[in-house]
Amino acid sequence: MTTTTQLIRARRFLPLFITQLLGAFNDNLFKNAMVLFVVYNVYHSEAQEARFSALASAIFIIPFFLLSALAGQLADMRDKAKIIRWVKFCEILIMLVGGAGLALAWQGIALTTLAMPLMLLALFAMGVHSTFFGPIKYAILPQHLGKDEVLAGTGLVEAGTYLTVLAGTIVAGWISVDKAAVAVVVLALIGFAAGRQVPSAPPLGVCEPLDFHIVRASARLVRTTMADRRVFLAICAISFFWAIGTVLFIQFPPLAKNLLNASKEVASLFLVIFSVGVAIGSMAINALLKGKVSARYAPVSVIGMGAFLIAFEAVCGAWAAGGPSKGLMNVADFAAQPLALPLVGTLLGIAVCGGMFVVPLYAFLTTFVDKSQTARTIAANNIVNSGAMVAGSLMTGAMTLLGVATAKQMLVVAASCLVAAWLGHLLYRAESVTDAA
Repeated sequence: MTTTTQLIRARRFLPLFITQLLGAFNDNLFKNAMVLFVVYNVYHSEAQEARFSALASAIFIIPFFLLSALAGQLADMRDKAKIIRWVKFCEILIMLVGGAGLALAWQGIALTTLAMPLMLLALFAMGVHSTFFGPIKYAILPQHLGKDEVLAGTGLVEAGTYLTVLAGTIVAGWISVDKAAVAVVVLALIGFAAGRQVPSAPPLGVCEPLDFHIVRASARLVRTTMADRRVFLAICAISFFWAIGTVLFIQFPPLAKNLLNASKEVASLFLVIFSVGVAIGSMAINALLKGKVSARYAPVSVIGMGAFLIAFEAVCGAWAAGGPSKGLMNVADFAAQPLALPLVGTLLGIAVCGGMFVVPLYAFLTTFVDKSQTARTIAANNIVNSGAMVAGSLMTGAMTLLGVATAKQMLVVAASCLVAAWLGHLLYRAESVTDAA
């Protein structure tokens, strides 16, 4: 806790932390305002809603797959603080477009003619924005922090990110779309001001020419980065986590509306609970490991995640059998249901275990490679993660088309946790061998 308090007060961490929080908040405010508006006001079938939610997730993820190699090269070969300033300036322009789309949707102008393309274009551009910011937020930590501070810093970034995801989700569920249109632009302006305060982080290695060939650069980066067995296993385990998380986030709004007969505020509540849980897990694992970067608790954490997923599906099944059949419940009505507490508890358990699983793995990627390679390592991770997230989106769409019920899809996700646990076990064994040597 002393390390955490010191970091929060330090200029070498605080401006980056605030910039990341504002960016995550804005991403989720915009995306959730758009998705919730479309799910609750445009489509009227579970299949259509799931497909749109999957489409929105895929559009946001695709830039990670295409541009992460270039983003990693830039972050390792240029001053990271200068890149942050340019990226945050671009966020202002992106949110002007996205805010216009939300405002047009609110005014009732046909979504298919103008508002929808503007919102989806802004969503894609925010994916590009996050692609270039993502490697920096982790790679800059070992450059500005001591070795014994990196796990705490990573935990703070993850916890803070999910808490701002929580805040963005709450706001998206409770304010009108026209107010969201204004808010995303204002937040982008504040984020730009915060980004200007990040201390300089010049490149630590030789500045090489940038490779703009997307396919060649991506393939070379992934191949080179994953040559280290520990990094390979960490990236694979993180990718499974994000594939699992993608399925969950896609399904929350349709599940709330169609299975639980709940309003969009309840759908937002689910995302809130998930975000709080990941934040709790992020801080808990730092306390358990006492600042040491280790995959010791990775297998048991993700097995716990799978167990809570099975319990969550069971509660959903019982709810469908005995829940109310008329109208959409607000948060108060939902909380009054007899199975509300078990549902919330199992969802929180999923998220806490997920946070405990993923945070040490990100710390692995920034501490077990040379500091001059950290951004490219994170970029390689983002490429593989984005592929896994797209696979999660496609899997969700395929299961929906095959008629697999939303709640039953949780069982497929739970089974995937066994693979993640096996990867975590292999990583811990590799870590033990290296320590012994």
